[in-house]
Order: sequence, then structure tokens, then C-alpha cells
Amino acid sequence: MTDIATRVYSHSWKIDPIVRSVIDTDFYKLLMAQSIFRHHRDTQVTFSLINRTKTLPLADVIDEGELREQLDHIRTLSLSRGESTWLRGNTFYGERYMFGSDFVAWLEDFRFPPYTLERKGDQYELTFEGSWVEATMWEIPALAVIMELHSRAVLKNMGRFELQVLYAQAMTRVWEKIQRLKKLDGVRIADFGTRRRHGFLWQDWCVQAMMEGLGEKFTGTSNCLIALRREVEAIGTNAHELPMVYAATTETDEALAAAPYRVFEDWQKDYGGNLLIILPDTYGTTGFLERAPEWLAEWTGMRVDSGDPIECGEEAIRWWQAHGQDPTKKLMIFSDGLDVDVIERLHTHFHGRVGLAFGWGTLLTNDFRGLGPDERLAPFSLVCKAVSANGKSTVKLSDNPRKAMGTPEEIERYKRVFGVGEQEETDVVV
Repeated sequence: MTDIATRVYSHSWKIDPIVRSVIDTDFYKLLMAQSIFRHHRDTQVTFSLINRTKTLPLADVIDEGELREQLDHIRTLSLSRGESTWLRGNTFYGERYMFGSDFVAWLEDFRFPPYTLERKGDQYELTFEGSWVEATMWEIPALAVIMELHSRAVLKNMGRFELQVLYAQAMTRVWEKIQRLKKLDGVRIADFGTRRRHGFLWQDWCVQAMMEGLGEKFTGTSNCLIALRREVEAIGTNAHELPMVYAATTETDEALAAAPYRVFEDWQKDYGGNLLIILPDTYGTTGFLERAPEWLAEWTGMRVDSGDPIECGEEAIRWWQAHGQDPTKKLMIFSDGLDVDVIERLHTHFHGRVGLAFGWGTLLTNDFRGLGPDERLAPFSLVCKAVSANGKSTVKLSDNPRKAMGTPEEIERYKRVFGVGEQEETDVVV
């Protein structure tokens, strides 16, 4: 097993590039990229880095030269022969040949497009523009680079023994969490921690710990490279990016209201089974479910990613029941700011009433809170979002207004179209 502390102490970052492969990304990103490739290849999109933790001056912490070096390295990456073979022939979600030969051929030729980086005060403005299917590939690597460069900057002046103790404490913390989760009857947990991980080597260690500690209760990892190397399931479905771009490219209020459902019309042309997971909260879960077509109730499950998770889960159960569906035959995936206490509470509340799964992210792969000489190693809230499509601003409302994005005028228009009233704010953990 890799001695992470020694690797950190040696500062030999040349042997540890932050992003090591085109598939050092989340599985849902490849699934979405294939759907975009098939249905919206010509849409032009801009992605932008958004630091929700305004009190953290990223540009004062992360050296611009090192950031450019890592981003430039990513632009040299290409799909290896082994990775291509894995995508073409591996079984994902019980299905072989999930990725079409035309998409894999495109991915084999893919190179990350140019980026634009500017310092604005004590923050960085990092953007990616181009065809949607190319620009979208930057999201996860960009986040991973910023998060790990932040970790490296904080750790830079720590001594060998200090680092050994730090990682021993962090490993103990993860293992103790795993032992608590192991006691939950029938629990199903996957690693969703790529985008805000402490580092690649640490995420890989966390996955190995989950494999040993949880056994069959560990369902896999969202990280494709780790899934390939550790021979575990690659896990993921779809994200808010799809309805945000679909909505932004509409011209009328009527088309805007229909956009979230057009996303799933296209999605079911490409995928089936356990990939038929509804993500309803982009423009408010309640309104989405009230207007949803009957066929969506037949889908496999739903992902809860904002708002009060128990209230959202209860709302989903009522919706399935109202449409003649048996909730115990459905899959509910929780993925918003999870840690052990929340997972235990949700499992206790819903176990036996609905199929449960948990996507455990930042507080699995980056929980260094209270460790080290100060609080600078604590994870922070960083996202990389599609901010415009074909020249028009995107909007996200969410079930938590603190996660909303878009111009004030467009947010008000979207609230009117989607019938979103007053919303309760909750803290954004990560």
C-alpha cells in the first residue's frame, strides 16, 4: 500500500500529477458526455469555477504557476489502450457495451480544450468554453486540481513525523466511520468523492478501506480510473448540468417548463435499468413531481441532492404511491453532504420502506477537519458549473436557495415558470 505521508513529504509531485488519466473522473460524466455526444453535439457551453466559500482566498493560497502546470498537464492526456478496452468491453450496471463504439472512438481522439485563467482579487476565475461534449470534460479534473493544490499548499511545510501522524489520524477517522456503517443492516454505500478529494492517493486509499471494511455493502466508486484499477463497480447516473443547459437553450416559457422532462426523454433512449434515476431538484422537487409525466414514475429510482433529505424522501414515497408504484421496489439515492451521522439517521428512517443507497463524497475523501496545526485542511465548497449555453445564462434553483445560481432576473423568471415560492435555506456543508 502506498505510503502517502512519505510521498507528500518528498514533494516529488512530478510522479504524482493530480489528474492521471482522461478517466480520472466521475462515471456520470462519461455517461452524460455520451448522451450529449448523441443529442447535443453542437451546443456551445461555458463552464466556470465557483468558490462558494468566499472566506477562503484561493489565489493567495494556490500558486498560479503550479495551477497552470497542472492544467497544462491535463491537456496532454489521452485515453490509453487499456482504458479504451475497459470502456468498450466491461460490464457496467449489468450491461456490456454501454458505451457505443462511435463515442469511444471520439474519446480516444479527445484532448482537453483550452482554458482561461485570471486572478480576480484573492480568487481565481477559471473558465472553459467550447462544444458542450468537450467543455463538460473539464468539470471534475478542474475541481480535483484546485482541491489538491490547496491541500498541498497547506501541507508544504509540515515535517516527516508530523505528516505520518496526520495521515494516521485521518486513516483512523475513516476506519472508525466504516466500522459504524458496517453495523447498518443492508446498507449500500458508494464513493462519490472525486470532485472534492484531498488527493488521488487518498481517495484510492479510502476506496480500499471501504472494500475491506464494508465488503458487499460497498457498491463501488464514482471514479472510473480507481474502478478500473481496483476492479470495483463504476457508479453514477446524471447531474444538474443536463437540465440547466437544456433549459438555457429554450426560447419560450412553455419550452422552458418542458426542458427538465426532455432531459429524461433523451436519457432513456440511451440507458435503462438502474441508470433510470430521476434527479428532480434542479428547479424544485415539488413542482417537478407535480408536473412529471406518468412514465417517469416507472423509472428505477430518484436521487436526493438538496433540501431536507427526510422531507424530500417522504415526498418521493408519496409520489410513487400516488402513481400506483411500490416504493419498496424503488431506489432512493442520497448524496448531499453525507457523513456517518446523516447516513445512520436516513437509514433508520427509511430502511424497509424504500430501496436505499448512499453516495458518500467529500466527508469520505477529504475529512481532515480538526487535523493538522490549524483548520486550513478542512474541506470547502467548490463547484464547476455550466454558466451559459449558446450564449444564454444558465439557472439552477435547487431545493436549497443557497445552491441557486443565475442572474437575479433569470432566477425570478424560472421561479415563476416552475412555480417555486419561498424556500427554506440550509447550510451548504460541502
